[in-house]
Amino acid sequence: MLAAALLAVAVAPAAGANTVPYLDPRVPVEKRVHDLLGRMTLEEKVGQMTQAERAAVTADPSQITTLALGSLLSGGGSTPADNTPTGWADMVDSFQSRALATRLHIPLLYGVDSVHGHGNLVGATIFPHNLAMGATRDPALVRDEEHITATETRATGPQWVFAPCVCVVRDDRWGRTYESFGEDPDLVVRMETAIDGFQGDDLSRPDRVLATAKHYAGDGDTSYGTSTSGTYTTDQGVTITDWRHFARVDLAPYVPAVRRHHVGTVMPSFSSVQFPGSAPVKMHANKQLLTDVLKQKIGFDGFLISDWEGIHQLPGDYPTQVRTAVNAGIDMFMEPNTAPQFVQTLLAEVRAGRVPVSRVDDAVSRILRAKFSLGLFEHPYTNRTNISTIGSPAHRAVARRAVAESQVLLKNTGRALPLKRDQRIYVAGVNANDLGNQAGGWTVTWQGQSGNGHFPGTTILAGIQSYAPHVTYSADASAPTSGYDVGVVVVGETPYAEGVGDVGNGHTLNLSAPDRANVTRVCSAIRTCVVLDVAGRPQIVTDLLSTMDAFVMSWLPGSEGTGVADVLFGRHPFTGRLPVSWPRAENQEPVNIGDRPYDPLFPYGYGLTR
Repeated sequence: MLAAALLAVAVAPAAGANTVPYLDPRVPVEKRVHDLLGRMTLEEKVGQMTQAERAAVTADPSQITTLALGSLLSGGGSTPADNTPTGWADMVDSFQSRALATRLHIPLLYGVDSVHGHGNLVGATIFPHNLAMGATRDPALVRDEEHITATETRATGPQWVFAPCVCVVRDDRWGRTYESFGEDPDLVVRMETAIDGFQGDDLSRPDRVLATAKHYAGDGDTSYGTSTSGTYTTDQGVTITDWRHFARVDLAPYVPAVRRHHVGTVMPSFSSVQFPGSAPVKMHANKQLLTDVLKQKIGFDGFLISDWEGIHQLPGDYPTQVRTAVNAGIDMFMEPNTAPQFVQTLLAEVRAGRVPVSRVDDAVSRILRAKFSLGLFEHPYTNRTNISTIGSPAHRAVARRAVAESQVLLKNTGRALPLKRDQRIYVAGVNANDLGNQAGGWTVTWQGQSGNGHFPGTTILAGIQSYAPHVTYSADASAPTSGYDVGVVVVGETPYAEGVGDVGNGHTLNLSAPDRANVTRVCSAIRTCVVLDVAGRPQIVTDLLSTMDAFVMSWLPGSEGTGVADVLFGRHPFTGRLPVSWPRAENQEPVNIGDRPYDPLFPYGYGLTR
């Protein structure tokens, strides 16, 4: 580390030193980019366009230097052996030292999926997923959430997050439904304050990160049954549409993301788009949408990063896939396990004249612009100033407030809610006492995992117990139910991510048999019965709703389950409203505001206050 620190001093001279223009922080960014680009060989340029997974270089980190890699990432669940803030910072700095050993000392950009907090890090503040944040209708809270996420992420080394998802979910059978802010593009646009929370006004600050608007475009609008990715049904499928709908729904969030919020990077979707009279085209190959629309018409001047092995789904052999994607407008390539092959292939394509050098220069210029803006040439190593704030009480307090604001009261008869502290309360359901289930996917691992002990936090049960002294818990409702004033049944889903969670891929919108049994048993035995749904999307409760006195959608609240109890006991009022329409049956999907006819169980925007 001492050697690395000395190298940093050598690479980042003080203003006034006799340096080449690109190393002089007084020189405007565009001139620094132009100067550095003019000094680079083709091999160095192609290296900057390449992103490898940390696990692929850990055994031989010299690849970072020999390939002149521009970026590394940690995929979901890819962590250092010491999964602590210091362990992360040490790992990223170690990799950075390899990048700084290259001829031109160009620093690495390190990316992570901080989609609801720095989720890969044990001990980070885990916020509610985006769909819950959409229910808050609170853009300022979303901005504060992502500022905290940026602070906790950059303090551990990564300077770049693959968030936010500005997708517009149009079918709740999609396994990524919870990553969307909602089904209405206007709501998604309102919540793009997330980008401001991440990036702020100065990317070089130790509490800011480069953001990514994803997945461009139409990822939440694919048709059920069109996916050709393994056993997925909806994720990575085909958006069958016309230009008017595509512009109004799917493209709409990207215009303000670029023009108003100045998002630094955009990630194309795995999905395809099919317009009338044409065949489906994968977004990773769609020059019309990536270059002509996004870069030229909308004016995006950041860089495009491919999704995980996204180009591998394109037609043709590997050289054809690389050539097609580069010429379509992708600038950096997430090739987690094939970085050396990508570098050699792109070099061959350029030398053969099938990829113009001008296209490479444009891509590299965009990447370098981001690195200069982040201040990485002056401060390539992790600024650990904020490392003590990770998972702090102050940060968790914001997450707790986010949970409270996201709760949606869908039914409340006989003044079942708020609960009273002196009531004798019977709590049932696995999801009442399972941190993993209440956090969902993208938490410590890609898919997430059920159970407690994987990361610190407070369960919903613990939150209820913090308010009321007379609480009995029975996960399967097998304990006697007599003598209680109120029953609280917590139903919901277990964790999943991406297409693994698609309905029809081992998942359903219907409640599980144990959850249905718990509702039936408790609601028939205890006079007042409250049901909470802890899930990433609406579940079918139509035939059980009449047995409930109160019904609350709690979403995936993250690490701070006490926020649910805050609303149940009246400490915080119910203010949440549905960001999606709630279907009567699974086969009613897709159902969205504006449909004709439109007859969901609960309409978009619904939410009681008492």
